[in-house]
Amino acid sequence: MPDWLAIILLGIIEGISEFLPISSTGHLLIVEHWLPSQSDLFNIVIQSGAVLAVIPLFKTRVSQFLFQWQQPATRDYLGKLAVAFGITGAGGVLMEKMHFKLPDNAVPIALALLIGGIAFILVERGLKGRQLSSDVTWTVAVAVGLGQLLAAGFPGTSRSGATILLALILGINRVAATEFTFLVGIPTMLAAGGLKIVSAIFKTHGAPTENWSMVVLGFFVSAVVSFVVVKWLLRYVQTHTFVAFGYYRIALAAFVFILWSAGHLPPGHH
Repeated sequence: MPDWLAIILLGIIEGISEFLPISSTGHLLIVEHWLPSQSDLFNIVIQSGAVLAVIPLFKTRVSQFLFQWQQPATRDYLGKLAVAFGITGAGGVLMEKMHFKLPDNAVPIALALLIGGIAFILVERGLKGRQLSSDVTWTVAVAVGLGQLLAAGFPGTSRSGATILLALILGINRVAATEFTFLVGIPTMLAAGGLKIVSAIFKTHGAPTENWSMVVLGFFVSAVVSFVVVKWLLRYVQTHTFVAFGYYRIALAAFVFILWSAGHLPPGHH
């Protein structure tokens, strides 16, 4: 397969799976069996493309943050974003110092996909007929920060999956839960990506040896796909539940288990 085609496919998968609650790690584990493995720096850059692309979809919120930050409601929302981001950042540093990292291999990822899928179905069943709030509380902000840590420690959990689930359990409606989760995810993933890029540059004593034309191609593909996918999801959650994503996660978990048991997936994943 030509390099450019592999890069386009990886960009599409990253763009689709980064914000949907279906685990980008689980998908990359499968496709890396057939596609050439890429550097950590490449993966970080295309993830950053997916993240940056969704900012225009929240132009109303971004405009409030820039021009109406004196308003009590805006400052309250910004404060809650900052708390969630701070919890994730502080917890991430602690996890790094403790060298806490579960292996990125097939079985734990499949289990995380399966558990998350079942949880979505059960939570949505429990919410049926309930009146949900659009006000993000401080409790939700703390839960979202902790949810991001959970996803960082358990590959396959899905950052957006864990945080949306926790917000729903705490009584926030799907639209408000999705928006808050995505807005917290933007600085979280950009900060994590920035640190990894700096680390990669220091390790190689300068600019890392990358095929930058392929990196740029992956960045733009993931950005375009992510923009389209998130725009669709923000409309979808206005009239639909997350049950379909629950069933999809269960099916994906089963597929990963089948590939692993047939020896098509290695025990370790890089």
